[in-house]
Amino acid sequence: MMETITYSPLNLFTNFQEAAAGFSETPIICDQPLSAFPELGLETTYKKCFESVLDRAYQLAHLGVKSGDKVIIYKSSAFDTYLLAVSVSYLGAVPVMTSYHLPTATMEVFIDRLEDPFILFDDETKKRVGEISNGTKSKQIPIFYLLEQPTFPVPQSFLAKNEISYMTHTSGTTGIPKLICHSAHSMGWRTKWQKTVFAKISEKKLIAFHISPVHSRFNIGISSLMSMGFPMMPLADAQSSKIIRILETHRPIALETHPNNFVQWSFTAKEHPEAFSGIRYYHSTFDAINNQTMETFLRTSITQDAVFLQVYGQSECGPMILKAHTLESLKTSDARDMGVGLEDMTSARITDSVGNVLPENTDGHIQLLSKGRALTYYKEDARFQENVYGDWWDSGDYGFMDERGHLFLKDRQVDLIETINSTLAIEDFLLDSLDFLAEVVIVRDKNHSPQPIIALAPDKEMDWNRWWEQVHELPRLNAPIIRDFDAIPRTATMKVQRLQIEKELKTQNN
Repeated sequence: MMETITYSPLNLFTNFQEAAAGFSETPIICDQPLSAFPELGLETTYKKCFESVLDRAYQLAHLGVKSGDKVIIYKSSAFDTYLLAVSVSYLGAVPVMTSYHLPTATMEVFIDRLEDPFILFDDETKKRVGEISNGTKSKQIPIFYLLEQPTFPVPQSFLAKNEISYMTHTSGTTGIPKLICHSAHSMGWRTKWQKTVFAKISEKKLIAFHISPVHSRFNIGISSLMSMGFPMMPLADAQSSKIIRILETHRPIALETHPNNFVQWSFTAKEHPEAFSGIRYYHSTFDAINNQTMETFLRTSITQDAVFLQVYGQSECGPMILKAHTLESLKTSDARDMGVGLEDMTSARITDSVGNVLPENTDGHIQLLSKGRALTYYKEDARFQENVYGDWWDSGDYGFMDERGHLFLKDRQVDLIETINSTLAIEDFLLDSLDFLAEVVIVRDKNHSPQPIIALAPDKEMDWNRWWEQVHELPRLNAPIIRDFDAIPRTATMKVQRLQIEKELKTQNN
């Protein structure tokens, strides 16, 4: 029977508490020990996890964290990053989810913006925290020191439902990242969206996911899964060998990750289809993915009836547009077709540069409508308002809508190349047709010509003949530059930093 999903604001701790009470023995499985919650081991339950979260909250209170304080969580990427955020929320403080990749200089800017926040850090970020020149040193708390504190109970504190209660940040591809502010209300609408999707999963079996914990998607996904009582398996390690081992051991019914991880894992799925054979639901986070990759995973299904859900969204708005793919639908599907909004919760439109709506099948700015839109960029509201068009948000993406109301994504507005209609479509085409490639990124060289950056698939060599055959009838491209997959700069959510590559190309041979 289909669950009816009602709206309710999201308090991270209260949601966790209610889930632990309602589904106390539901398992949580991790692929490695959690440095901030070592007592949980690799397998725990909602109830045990909740008890530990409460202990960490008491320990934070002992160190002076109180309602209204900002707490930067700056540590290695793992499930305990989120658990610490839940502990912070218990105190009515505001967790600020921060990628462990960010350099010291960026952290110093954040400290200024947040007016001397607390910082929780681990060995991964210890050196960079030590180099921070501003802020109060006693507010910089190593995880090991937190664990040594007493657990004297303190009461839960609550923020108003429209107050800032959670922060993430943008990728920072164009400069210092912006701090994105969420409230209980904005997160509540996002969880309603997400729970509506999860309700379509036929059985409450194990859900596996590898998502950056600083991405707002992580919080919304876990909060939604827990409130519905799903067993969970958050994965910290994306290495193919580790993924194979844990999927074979625990056999989840669903798997979610970022598109680039799916592309990387597709080579593994071809070699070890049995590891993925029981998965019936795939979920690509907030971005498009090429057809061939989706087909690879769908073919692993024992029953051949798996579904690949492609979701398009943004940190500022949350999940927005979705399309479900099957082996049958992929035969006639365009990977750039992102689908439609969900019920009456989210929708998109295409406008010109000043917000006038354009006719169907006309290229323009993609604007999004969501009650889950973020409140602002912290201390940078003017920059936030630049993208606000009444109830609509300009995504910074470029595309069109067809006569059925389906949204087609073509490019980021800042990445448009004059001679190419859609770089993303060409990238998809090349990935679909050339099996020796693991990545294709088309950027502008210093002369604004389209420059492909490619990475080879594991154990594959460059096949120049096939490359030139495939690009022969495409708009003119420069000869590709070959890089290692790991040498291509990416954000915390595995998106390619195109502008960073362009900057590097401009400085070469000058």
